[in-house]
Amino acid sequence: MARTFSFDLDALKRDLDGIELEDNPALVKQKSRDFFWYSPVLKRQLDDVTGDLVATPKDEDEVIRILAAAFKHDVPVTPRGAGTGNYGQAMPLSGGLILNLTAMNKVKAILPGRVIAEPGVIMAQLDRETRAHSGQELRLHPSTANTATIGGFIAGGSGGVGSIRWGGLRDLGNVIRLRVVTMEAAPRVLDLSGWELHKVMHAYGTNGIITEVEMPLTAAYDWVDVLVGFDDYMDSVRYADLLGNSDGLLLKEIATVAAPVPETYFLRHQKFIKMGQSLAILMVAPQSLDAFLALTEREKGDVIFRSDTASDLKGIPPNFELAWNHTTLRALRVDPAITYLQTMYAPPHHLEKIARMTALLGDEVPGHLEFVRFDGKITPMGLPMLRFTTEARLDEIVRLHEDNGCPVFNPHRYTLEEGGMKQTDAIQLAFKHEADPKGLLNPGKMIAFEDPDFDFAAQKTYLFPGLRVAS
Repeated sequence: MARTFSFDLDALKRDLDGIELEDNPALVKQKSRDFFWYSPVLKRQLDDVTGDLVATPKDEDEVIRILAAAFKHDVPVTPRGAGTGNYGQAMPLSGGLILNLTAMNKVKAILPGRVIAEPGVIMAQLDRETRAHSGQELRLHPSTANTATIGGFIAGGSGGVGSIRWGGLRDLGNVIRLRVVTMEAAPRVLDLSGWELHKVMHAYGTNGIITEVEMPLTAAYDWVDVLVGFDDYMDSVRYADLLGNSDGLLLKEIATVAAPVPETYFLRHQKFIKMGQSLAILMVAPQSLDAFLALTEREKGDVIFRSDTASDLKGIPPNFELAWNHTTLRALRVDPAITYLQTMYAPPHHLEKIARMTALLGDEVPGHLEFVRFDGKITPMGLPMLRFTTEARLDEIVRLHEDNGCPVFNPHRYTLEEGGMKQTDAIQLAFKHEADPKGLLNPGKMIAFEDPDFDFAAQKTYLFPGLRVAS
């Protein structure tokens, strides 16, 4: 049986008088969705999910009022930013209140090496302000930087553009401080730093509402977008691995995408792409460009596009919008049968693993790698596209990866644990019991709280409140 909540919505509305509310069913449903439809499995499971009410606080005081009232009336609360996540992170599985944080969008302070901001600031706007103020930029951002909020990135993301240099969000130092409000009768405001940050980072808002972030900044550059073509996909992979390990070169993005993906799905770049070419997708610092080009020439890479020398950039998206999950999005716009996986190829035998999976799955699972720094080592993380046929075949492809030593962080699951950990995060679970004793924050996303006896070895989809499974 699905866990449900009984609450008096009218009483909640009365208690929230003066705060911006929206109860139009069409608009509430719109604010109840993210990019879950990347997955045909999640689309089947989550398509009917909707909340009952949207509240849009303008400041932390209103967040505290909302949480106190929702606690009083036993109303589930699902926080959201721009809704650019891919796994149903911001979808209200038990209905209730959508806490829309996008109006909390002030940049509070820009300092040497750091910025303090509210959670609803769009990341590209945050970068524009820090660049204009002091020539600094964020270390990391997702491919959705032009629409994603900084709070949503911390609560639902794991890394992205910049991870080749700085690693992932959970690496110590990539977030300095978070201000978090608890879900209690009298909500507390906590400032978390150091190891305490792991309590709420990448926790989908299940155990606290982020109301302020302090992030490190780095020097901003006029990054040069470069596309390098190769006739053989594994040549592009070896080249990307070499670039990542070339310590004197400064790059912000290194990705590889196998043919025929570029020629088929990168519609704005088709005039540059040669048939049958696999691509390395790169962002290079201007001061590294000459050395980078020398290395590329030695490795026989075909430089087919440079943003600093292109005669007409009208309509051409930045390279980071060809990478990460934008790669999948571009494919989906052409072929709705495309979906994807999230995999890892751990060094030192990562090249052999990639070659093995490429040979094993061929064009059914076209390769897409994002090179990141993982525990100090350059590591290819896979976001391969997948030509979806059935859920049974999807599960078989997941097993093939894992049987060959390539862990899968499953993007066709909407819970924290099934999406990759395959185990309970004891720190996040303990903090949820402390900060959300009634289990009202984004219920259904943390298995360990809902069902401590869940069998992680069962490899089944765990159905949570508010879901109506299609027959």
